[in-house]
Amino acid sequence: MFENYKKFEYEYAGRPLVVEVGKVAGLANGSCMIRYGETVLLCCATASPKPRDGIDFLPLSVDYDEKMYAVGKIPGGFLRREGKPTEKAVLTSRVIDRPIRPLFPKDLRNDVALTLTVMSVDPDCSPEITAMIGASIALSISDIPWNGPIGGAFMGLVDGEIVVNPTAEQRKASDLELTVAASEKKVVMIEAGAREVDDDTMYAAIMKAHEEIKKLLVFINEIIATVGKPKFDYPSCELDHDMFDEIFAYCEAAVMEALDTDDKNVRDAKMQPIQDDILEKFSEKYEGLDIMLPELIYKIQKKIVRRWLLVDKKRVDGRRMDQIRPLNAEVGILPRTHGSGLFTRGQTQVLTTVTLGPVSDAQLLEGLDDETEKRYMHHYNMPGYSTGEAKSLRSPGRREIGHGALAERSLVPVLPSKEEFPYALRLVSEVVSSNGSTSQASVCGSTLALMDAGVPIKAPVAGISCGLITAEDGSWDTMIDIQGLEDFYGDMDFKVAGTHKGITSIQMDLKIDGLTPEIIKQALATTHKGRDYIIDEIILKAIPAPREEMSKYAPKMITMKINPDKIRDVIGTGGKIIQKIVAETGAKIDIEDDGTVYILAVDQQSGKDAKAIIDAIVFEPVDGCCYNGTITRVESYGAFVEIAPGKEGLIHISRLAKQRVEKTEDVVHLGDTVTVKFLGKDEKGRLDFSMKDVPTPEEN
Repeated sequence: MFENYKKFEYEYAGRPLVVEVGKVAGLANGSCMIRYGETVLLCCATASPKPRDGIDFLPLSVDYDEKMYAVGKIPGGFLRREGKPTEKAVLTSRVIDRPIRPLFPKDLRNDVALTLTVMSVDPDCSPEITAMIGASIALSISDIPWNGPIGGAFMGLVDGEIVVNPTAEQRKASDLELTVAASEKKVVMIEAGAREVDDDTMYAAIMKAHEEIKKLLVFINEIIATVGKPKFDYPSCELDHDMFDEIFAYCEAAVMEALDTDDKNVRDAKMQPIQDDILEKFSEKYEGLDIMLPELIYKIQKKIVRRWLLVDKKRVDGRRMDQIRPLNAEVGILPRTHGSGLFTRGQTQVLTTVTLGPVSDAQLLEGLDDETEKRYMHHYNMPGYSTGEAKSLRSPGRREIGHGALAERSLVPVLPSKEEFPYALRLVSEVVSSNGSTSQASVCGSTLALMDAGVPIKAPVAGISCGLITAEDGSWDTMIDIQGLEDFYGDMDFKVAGTHKGITSIQMDLKIDGLTPEIIKQALATTHKGRDYIIDEIILKAIPAPREEMSKYAPKMITMKINPDKIRDVIGTGGKIIQKIVAETGAKIDIEDDGTVYILAVDQQSGKDAKAIIDAIVFEPVDGCCYNGTITRVESYGAFVEIAPGKEGLIHISRLAKQRVEKTEDVVHLGDTVTVKFLGKDEKGRLDFSMKDVPTPEEN
C-alpha cells in the first residue's frame, strides 16, 4: 500500500533515531515521522504555489504543536482540548525558527509553514531537539527552496562533564541547558541557560555539539539523496538592480547625513522627506514604487551602514566598535511597588518591577514535561510608544514571550531557594524606549529591581549583545552593544547574560548562514568584558547590595514547621479553623504536605498573631503542667475549658476546687479565664484538667 515508504535508522547519543518517509501526510510538500527513543513527532513542511503580494519578507511560520495525549494526559479546562500554545511551545517554535529562517533564499515570498506535532514523549529523548531535526529533514526532502540541512543537539553539564542529549535524570543534575543548531561548516543557532558556566566550558560544549551534529548531517544527507525532491522554481521578488542603483546614487548623500546621529527620533525625522522626495522623483518611471519603497529604503540604509562598519569601522552613533552606549541605573522609582529599577543604555530604557507573594501564587503549568509550577515569573511588555509608533496595546506575541523567558532564564540561577526566601516572585519589564537590545536591558533592570526589593540574590546579573559584520571576502568584525540599525543591518545579535563568575543565558540570532569557532570565541570574550563593566560601574554603584529591609508595602513572610499529623488540626473540619485564623489576623496561610507553614502578612504583627495561634493549636500539653484557658461550656458534671484553639478538655466537678462543689456554677461561668493543670488524657483520649490541683503561690 505504501510503495514510497522508506525507513532510515541512526544511533544518536546512544539512542535510536528513526525517520520514516512516505507513509503519512503525503500531501505536504515534505513530511516525515521521526522517532527518537519513544519520542515521536510528525513533521510537515508546506508552501503556497505563489508568492504573497505586497510584502518584503519571507512569510514563514513554525508551529511546535504539543498534544497532551503524547504523555497520556487529558487537557484541563472546560473544553478538555488543547488551547493556545504553552509558553514552552512558543519558545520551542522560536528556537527552531531562528536557525531555519536565514537559510531560505532572500527573494522567496511564498508562504511556508512548518508544523511539528508532538505525538509521543520519551522523557529521556528531547522532543524539542527531535522537532528541530525533523523540521530540517521535512524541508530538505521537500521541493521548497531551502539551503539546509541543519542538525540540532542539546548539551548538558553533569558533574563537570559535557553530555550530549542528556537523559531526564541527567538534566535534573545539569548545570547547563544548551541547544545548538548547525550546518556542516558553521553554527547557526545557540540558546542556553546555565548556572554561571565559564566561557571556556561554554565554548567547549558548543564545539562538541557541532561535532555531533556533523555526524548527524551525514545521516540526513543520505535521506535527502534517497527521497529528496527537486526544488521548485519561483519568481524572484528581488528589487530591480538598475532601479536600486539609480535611486541609491540619487539619495546616497542625503541618507548618509540622516543616519549620522545617535538619536533615533532625529534620524526618523530626516528620513521621511527623503522618502517623499524619492516617490516624487521616480514614481512615474518605476510603477509600484510606493509598494516597494519600504524594502528599497531598508536596502539603501543597509548598504550604507554595512559599508561604514566594514570599511570605515564607523558606527551610526560615532562609537568605537568596542564601546558601550551611555549607561544609567536607578532604583526605587515606584514607591508602592515592592521593588523597581530603571536601566538606560543609550535610547533603550527598561523599567522593571518586582511583586512578592505567597508561594501559593506560583504559576501552575500544564505541558508535556514534569514541571507543574514555577515561583519566578518574568513578563516583558513592549508597547508601541517605545519605538515611537502609534499602535494600540495588544496581548503579548511570540517576541514578548521569548524576551520575558530569556530574562527569566538569565536570573533564575542567582535566585535564593524557596527555603531561603519563601516567596513567589513576579517581575514585569516595561520597555519604555527601544533602540536595540531591550531583552538584555531587561536583565539589567531586573537585577536592580530584585536588589531594591531586598531579594537576596547570589550575585548581580548583567546582559549585553554583540553584533557581527561580514564581508564577501570572508573578513569580519564584531561590535558590542548593538543599537537598532546595527541589529537590522548587521549579521548577528549574540546576547549573553551572566555574573562575574559565569554565563547564565545565551541567545543568538543570525541573518547569515552561520558562525565560525573564531567568531563564537570572540563574541563570548566581548560580552564577558561588557557585562563585567555594567555590573561594576553601573549596577553596583546604583545599589551595592540587596536591601536588608523590604518595602513596607511588601508582605512579610513567617515560616514555621509543624508535625504533619497536626495539619488537619490547623485546617479544621471544612477549613473552619484556618479560615477563622485568616479572618482574625488578616494573614494568608499556606501549608505544605511536609508540615511547612507559610504565613504572609503586610503587617508584621498580623503574621506574629497568626503564628501564635497556630503554635497554640499544634502544641501538645505536658502532663503536670499548668495552662490558662477559657471556660467554653458549663454542665452539671463539670466545665469545659479551652487552653488553645482546638485544645479543649473537661474539668470534672470533683476537681473544680479543693472543697466539695455542689453546683458547677458556684465556681465557674461561661467565658471565665481560669488556670488548670493538665492531668493527661482519659480512657477515651480526651484532655483531662483540674483546677484544684493547681499549686498555690505558697506551694510554688
